[in-house]
Amino acid sequence: MLSYIFRRILQSVLVLLVVGLVAFAMFRFVGDPVETMLGQERTVEDIERLRENLGLNDPFFVQYWNFLVRAVQGDLGISYRQGRPVAEIIAERLPATLELAAVSGLFALVFGIVFGVFTAIRRDGWAANAIMTLSLIGVSLPTFLIGILLIYVFAVELSWLPSFGRGEVVQLGGWSTGFLTQSGLIALILPSITLGLYQMTLIMRLVRSEMLEVLRQDYIRFARARGLSQKAINFRHALKNTLVPVITVTGLQLGSIIAFAIITETVFQWPGVGLLFINAIQFVDIPVMAAYLMLISVMFVGINLIVDLLYVAIDPRLRS
Repeated sequence: MLSYIFRRILQSVLVLLVVGLVAFAMFRFVGDPVETMLGQERTVEDIERLRENLGLNDPFFVQYWNFLVRAVQGDLGISYRQGRPVAEIIAERLPATLELAAVSGLFALVFGIVFGVFTAIRRDGWAANAIMTLSLIGVSLPTFLIGILLIYVFAVELSWLPSFGRGEVVQLGGWSTGFLTQSGLIALILPSITLGLYQMTLIMRLVRSEMLEVLRQDYIRFARARGLSQKAINFRHALKNTLVPVITVTGLQLGSIIAFAIITETVFQWPGVGLLFINAIQFVDIPVMAAYLMLISVMFVGINLIVDLLYVAIDPRLRS
């Protein structure tokens, strides 16, 4: 078990290094940040002086190594656009993204499992067929289009929910939360549904498929022969074994929610790190872009690592 944990941690570190290297290489083709930082009256001397101060004249691998060394120490650099520490800027935006991801993940997980179990148990009923048909919307439509449709219906036509922003927030130390205000909770509804709908449909279809497969097993037939109630068979025996393979996929989907929140944040102008990244691309703010990609990579790899360890703890056959 310890060797497996060590091996997975080592693999995770290597993945982070490769992702950081690829991302850092891509930034060379985004543009020259000096062009956006200096005005029209700049001179060649001004350009060279600024490039030297920013370390842009150093070789590529030297820049990458310096970034890694500073990042390990908690120094993510200074934003070219705002002139503030990147770590401070991300700390201000991160709570919004994490709260949106948490609500979206909870929405996808709860409704995905509930609808998946229901459509498996009542697979021939009209309600199950209707749910499966409607689930095609979440699978086929792109996230930004779902967001626009929800805004049009619930914000423009019905005027029930806000179309953008995070609402009022409350400061709890260094954390800003919208969970403690009514406007903050209402503002979460449309973005969380938009972000979690695709993952919910995937989890629902996976749970339904696994549930149907489990219900065909011999031990389920034996449980029926023993006279157990259908409720006990479905929820005590079938559901328990259904959720084991779902854990890995669910963990991947939760990581995807954090990674791809950028689209939802752009549609709803949600003040998270995803919208910060979009603005950083427009102004070629390389320290912000690098910090964002490394942060998302750490979250994604960390979630996958935790899921893998939980999967091994549940299924001892994978420990060898």
